[in-house]
Amino acid sequence: MGNELPFEQPLEELRSKIEELRRFGSEKDIDFSEEIARLEERYTQLQQEIFVQLAPAQKMQIARHPQRPTTIDYIQAIFDDYIELHGDRAYADDLAIVGGIAKLNGVPVTVVGHQKGKDTKDNIARNFGMPHPEGFRKGLRLMKQADKFRRPIITFIDTPGAYPGGAAEERGQGEAIARNLLEMATFRVPIICVVIGEGGSGGALALGVGNRVLMLENAIYSVISPNGAASILWKDASKADKAAEAMKITAQDLQEMKIIDEIIPEPNGGAHREIAIQAESVKSVLSRHLQELLSWDSEQLRQDRYDKYRKLGAFTYAQG
Repeated sequence: MGNELPFEQPLEELRSKIEELRRFGSEKDIDFSEEIARLEERYTQLQQEIFVQLAPAQKMQIARHPQRPTTIDYIQAIFDDYIELHGDRAYADDLAIVGGIAKLNGVPVTVVGHQKGKDTKDNIARNFGMPHPEGFRKGLRLMKQADKFRRPIITFIDTPGAYPGGAAEERGQGEAIARNLLEMATFRVPIICVVIGEGGSGGALALGVGNRVLMLENAIYSVISPNGAASILWKDASKADKAAEAMKITAQDLQEMKIIDEIIPEPNGGAHREIAIQAESVKSVLSRHLQELLSWDSEQLRQDRYDKYRKLGAFTYAQG
């Protein structure tokens, strides 16, 4: 389908051989069905071998795949009657954050998420999914509205991080992120967060304070991008693969550390291979968690959020 990742090259070569054999057989009217069946069996086996043991750096490549489904893709596939809302009512409408009102299985919800572009022009318009302060403030405006009208909140996380430019800092980037963390902790409605691609730094956490934090199987979530960590630690961004290994950024690592609550499986090859199937899987998990959380009262929801984040991390007391 194009845009194959480096570690998928053996699969691409095998697929080319299958297509070439099928084309040659059709042109010469020769039956190669047995040979094609053997090659396809080998393709399936090789695909399983590759994707069952992906390294963190390879998962990072899948999480950043240009064809990976975005927040808007999931909104269109999962929700009904979606109405997008715009602007932070203070400065501008940041296209790196999208959100609005929709229905999930008939239940009114507010949906907010990071939005990367589909091509170069779209990516520039959406700042490659890196929000300015007005993006976080737009998201907060929609979430406060949801809290006022008692609508559950669902967030989709997919960003390299908050935009670090001078103009963003002048408009209060740090304060905007901190304000989201504070307000999300106090909301009286269920909050479910889904890391669908790359969850980077405070830009991700600004939409990540929830009663349930879910991650797609090949998504990543970290305090800083592996590229940024490599630049700081080794003064060399090309060592991002090494940083990804050390930082424990995968869904499997984060579930083990109890930072996330559930991993949503992906089709072999990643979510971009079967977008409709992936969306249906995300919808099923969202529906299950939302059904449970809707039975809780506001104090239970807030206490659950407090307890969840209070338990994260570990420390020891130094002696003497």
